[in-house]
Amino acid sequence: MNGAEVTTLPSGLRVATRSMPHARSLSVGLWVLAGARDERDNETGIAHMLEHMAFKGTKSRSARDIATEVENAGGYMNAHTSREETAYYLRLLPEYLDMGIDILSDILTNPTMPDDEIERERGVIIQEIGQSQDTPDDIVFDMFAEAAYGGHTLGRPILGSVDSVSGFTRTDLRGFMDRYYGAGQMLAIASGAVAHDDFVRKIENRLGALAPAETTQRKAPEWQGGRRVDVRDLEQTHIVLGLPSFGARDPRRYAMMVLSTLFGGGMSSRLFQEVREKRGLCYSIFSFASMYADSGHFGIYAGTSADQVNEMLSVSAAELADLAGGVGAEELDRAKAQLRASLVMARESVAGSGEALARQITLFGAPVDDADVLDGIAAIDGNMVSAVAGEMIATQAPVIAAVGPDSSILDNASLADRLAGRA
Repeated sequence: MNGAEVTTLPSGLRVATRSMPHARSLSVGLWVLAGARDERDNETGIAHMLEHMAFKGTKSRSARDIATEVENAGGYMNAHTSREETAYYLRLLPEYLDMGIDILSDILTNPTMPDDEIERERGVIIQEIGQSQDTPDDIVFDMFAEAAYGGHTLGRPILGSVDSVSGFTRTDLRGFMDRYYGAGQMLAIASGAVAHDDFVRKIENRLGALAPAETTQRKAPEWQGGRRVDVRDLEQTHIVLGLPSFGARDPRRYAMMVLSTLFGGGMSSRLFQEVREKRGLCYSIFSFASMYADSGHFGIYAGTSADQVNEMLSVSAAELADLAGGVGAEELDRAKAQLRASLVMARESVAGSGEALARQITLFGAPVDDADVLDGIAAIDGNMVSAVAGEMIATQAPVIAAVGPDSSILDNASLADRLAGRA
């Protein structure tokens, strides 16, 4: 990545920056290389709950003190939990970098997790779970993950369940933190108006003595090819279908990025044009590629009426099968142009640059130069894209997940036939 530097402290903590000369603000964060897929069987949702608890008080700051201190400086703080990471970050003006480092270090090394805050945040998360359950175009993705990966941790909801969240104690939260919130499993990231050597010195002064942590031991998932349908009294059927693919380290990743953009990534994509514009079968439809460290999947989401869902599935499957047979030069060039522009525009954001830097170090052990990414995209040709589509179709059975009115949705075998051009 342009302007990126990485230093590894003696403790194993990696410190990375991307200096952006045009920037007048900065993003600073601590990334923990453990997420929902690293939970034990009795911990579903604990990584997310721990993320919620981080800002709820330390030995020297109350929850209100943390929020007030950041916002008095005009800053913004947030966090997120994914399948493979948990991130805590601040947007600040450069003169408040010391404060930002101190707050982030404090919340991750000295959290008090008082009982009243645990109970309060437990209630907030249960409300969040309820909101997700009431949102069909949200919950259908959790259903898809379960149908795709079964009992594997990748098949569990990041939020956990009401039952699991209701049972977590301070000891449980501490246990997950003690396992993974340590030097070897963390990155300190800053991007924007920041000098690398200065940032390294400040991090070492504050976190140089951070204890080591366990390295996550992950088991690769097995594709289940399952099916989950939740019949509800809704106006639309919200449906996700998907196929197994490969991880983010696979050399075919650029071909997958082009495929997803070309197939369902915009208003000019095949899905949008064929399913929505020509046939009027839905309002919303798109494709997506989820690539983890060791595995991944490619999927299509759509919201459509119950009486049109099978036509929508059939058209979408036929389009993917056709794509496996060949890609037009114009649509290929358009998808590559979209990806190039998206990358360049994202690098103008200090937050986006920091997140990309953390993701690259997590996956590849070092930053990836933007020029190399652009070259990788430019090198993709139609045969590479078609080959990826064909390999996915031929590999294993598709997954179907749907929420909506009672209807006779195509079975998985029939959908597989349509994907393979047999129907």
